[in-house]
Amino acid sequence: MYLILGLLIIAIGAFCQSSSYVPINKIKQWSWESFWLVQGLFAWLVFPLLGALLAVPAGESLWTLFAAHPRESLLTMLFGALWGVGGLTFGLSMRYLGVAMGQSIALGTCSGLGAILGPVLTGHANDITAAIIIGVVVTLIGIGIIGVAGAMKASALPEEEKKKAVKDFNFGKGLFVALLAGLMSACFAIGLSFGAPLSWAGTKPIFAQLPATLLITIGGLLTNACYCFFQNSRNKTWGDYRQKSLWGNNIMFCCLAGLLWYSQFFGLSLGKGFLGDYPVLITFSWCILMALNVVFSNVWGILLKEWKGCPKKTITVLVCGLAVLIFSTFLPQLLA
Repeated sequence: MYLILGLLIIAIGAFCQSSSYVPINKIKQWSWESFWLVQGLFAWLVFPLLGALLAVPAGESLWTLFAAHPRESLLTMLFGALWGVGGLTFGLSMRYLGVAMGQSIALGTCSGLGAILGPVLTGHANDITAAIIIGVVVTLIGIGIIGVAGAMKASALPEEEKKKAVKDFNFGKGLFVALLAGLMSACFAIGLSFGAPLSWAGTKPIFAQLPATLLITIGGLLTNACYCFFQNSRNKTWGDYRQKSLWGNNIMFCCLAGLLWYSQFFGLSLGKGFLGDYPVLITFSWCILMALNVVFSNVWGILLKEWKGCPKKTITVLVCGLAVLIFSTFLPQLLA
């Protein structure tokens, strides 16, 4: 029962994350850098802080916890800053490839590297069993199949149809950005590994990961804020923040986007708390989250008609890839 509950919670978080870019379409007359920063304040500061406070026992504080583990805290935030680069390019990957293909390629790279590099760099390589490696490989195969469907889509549709679905569609530029986004986004998983000691003995297991998550997202916020402020200056878009008539609408949808985005890591922490009897799935949980993110992002891609006009063969390849990803989330436990 706990196994199903843990996986279900992670799946709900993945669905929320994959839905987080839908509210952004409702933001009016703001440049990319402006709405990206504002939604980031909610996604990477406000909601992670509220989540982390759930892990604090009576009489304790987050500051004393971080001060008691200075090395782990600094490394966790450092990898958060590196992950922030992935966050920037992640948004650009969807700008050039669309929600479905952009998230598929970026999250596929992030999935495999994050599941392996975290334990390796923190000296827990023994946690990577044959079952986990096979699970990662199958996940990458599933994402690779979806990538093939994306390439088929890119070659089959005329340019005007691509532009209808994704205004700034550019497969070559988008592929490079998505791969870079996946590489840097894997630093989130590495940060979680270094931040494992950042919890109290009395903290409930479902909340134990949330203080480390806060440090990672703060690191990412710093990276993203620097870039967004640079773009505001370069593009002369500081005036976005002074359009008072837009604040009500834009803040509401930025807040919703931030909440949905953070839900994936809140759900990951809660889900892992129910998987204590399944150590293989705990180690593989990052890969599970990324695989489900890809599944749900492609569901949204279908709903947003990004695959409209594609031949049936392309859709068949896409569905096969999604089926492989869903199977991969259970595979390591079946092999354990």
